Amino acid sequence: MLAHIKITHFAIVKSLELDLTKGMTTITGETGAGKSIAIDALGLCLGDRAEASMVRQGEEKAEITVLFTLENNINAKRWLEDNELYDGNDCILRRVITKEGRSRGFINGSPVPAAQLKTLGHLLINIHGQHAHHELMKPEYQLNMLDQYAGHVSLLNKTRSRYQAWRQADNALKQMIKHSQQNEAQKQLIEYQIKELNELALGEEEFTQLEEDHKRLSNSGELVECSQQAISILYENDEVNALQLLQYANNHIQQLGQLDPQLAPLSEMLNEAMIQVEEANHEIKNYLDNIDVDPEQIAFVEERFSRVMSMAKKHHVLADELYEHHQQLLAEYDRLDCSDEKREQREQEVEELKQHFLEAAHKLTKSRQRYAKELNNKITDSMQTLSMEKAVFDIQIESDAHTKISPLGIDTLCFKVSTNPGQPLQPIAKVASGGELSRISLAIQVITAQKVDTPSLIFDEVDVGISGPTAAVVGKMLRTLGESTQVLCVTHLPQVAGCGHNQLFVAKHTKSGKTETQMRALNLEERVEELARLLGGTQITAHTLANAKELLNAA
Repeated sequence: MLAHIKITHFAIVKSLELDLTKGMTTITGETGAGKSIAIDALGLCLGDRAEASMVRQGEEKAEITVLFTLENNINAKRWLEDNELYDGNDCILRRVITKEGRSRGFINGSPVPAAQLKTLGHLLINIHGQHAHHELMKPEYQLNMLDQYAGHVSLLNKTRSRYQAWRQADNALKQMIKHSQQNEAQKQLIEYQIKELNELALGEEEFTQLEEDHKRLSNSGELVECSQQAISILYENDEVNALQLLQYANNHIQQLGQLDPQLAPLSEMLNEAMIQVEEANHEIKNYLDNIDVDPEQIAFVEERFSRVMSMAKKHHVLADELYEHHQQLLAEYDRLDCSDEKREQREQEVEELKQHFLEAAHKLTKSRQRYAKELNNKITDSMQTLSMEKAVFDIQIESDAHTKISPLGIDTLCFKVSTNPGQPLQPIAKVASGGELSRISLAIQVITAQKVDTPSLIFDEVDVGISGPTAAVVGKMLRTLGESTQVLCVTHLPQVAGCGHNQLFVAKHTKSGKTETQMRALNLEERVEELARLLGGTQITAHTLANAKELLNAA
């Protein structure tokens, strides 16, 4: 429920602060006083477009703050929690507009884009504008209105998601065929490159091993010679070798150890060194015995290594990147390949997805037909109550699974009406006069509002073109709606204003050369005077005052 609104430096409002209550609240005032200004300001907190002209002349910025109590509004609470903006059962929306036209939005103190204000706003309040009857003639508006009344959100979501899945798959198929036709030459080149790489058949880690083998085998002679020299130096040279020299040194240290015990540990170190020399000599011998100097193996490795290097150069990649290059070519070829088998498989997938979409769309159509029938009866009854005694309302749904496909299904709607006996049903725009259109629009809005989950409803001069007994009926309809939902109604009709549980008065005055609009709540006596003004204009008589009291008593 909308509980509080504060407006500063907005248009002709210098400062305005209102507390709002449950039930039906009517807003009245003289023509041009700015009865709808609070609703315009509220629209900014609900994500409407901000403009520099909205800032009061001479001020730096305009600021609007509104407070909603969430209470039983489960959808709004869930949205706030999902977006990490929940802060208890009160929700504060704020919008600031600078004189340069820049704006900032806030939800519970956190900065947010206008799109988030708009999304949350749909869960908090529903505004029915005075030009809604113009929108009523648009097929897309009619479809949306029926869907809102039906409340089949899950069916809509399923239809929309299946439509998107089908269209994405269909577009992918078209792209595959298009690319196949355009890239045939590229495909042939890749096919040739893959063929020679397949013949090479290079393994994933093969080049690393091949490089090591090539380096070792191409230097096998030097490895043998150097290994033999190392063995001779360490152990096998008859004249002098490392082992003999260590033995000689150890003998001297042992003799010196008898003269100075501190040298004794050196002997152990030399013994360990001799052991290490013997082990090193043994390892080098084993290595020498295992050196492969097979000419055929050397020739094979040399030829394989040369082929890999040559192929890498041909493909303009490093040799150690040749395997990955091969895999990329295979993937690219697979992307470009549009064989008959693959094409048929994709076509079958697209057709299956289309059938899934049509299945959901047909269920949506049945739901629309069901609720359209229900809505037809209610709107017809309501129109007849609004002084259109013989009127008939009918929602006609045409379904076409071939040419009328969209994310919203396969249906097109047409709101038709017959306002006189014997007159055939025709589209609203062709048969309804201005006053009739206003009444039809109001009947539809009041009835559909009863099925909307938002806890607050605003009717902004939707009773234009209505007067007399019809106005009294409209007032009672809105008051009945206000028994279960918060209703704010901007009106110029005393019959409607008198039906409100509460009434606000808007006045405009000039001070120091500047125009200012103010709004305040009326007590019972003030309400009688305001209703009398609406009934009798500037001349308020005892008779108009008595009529005003009757209006309040009747409500």
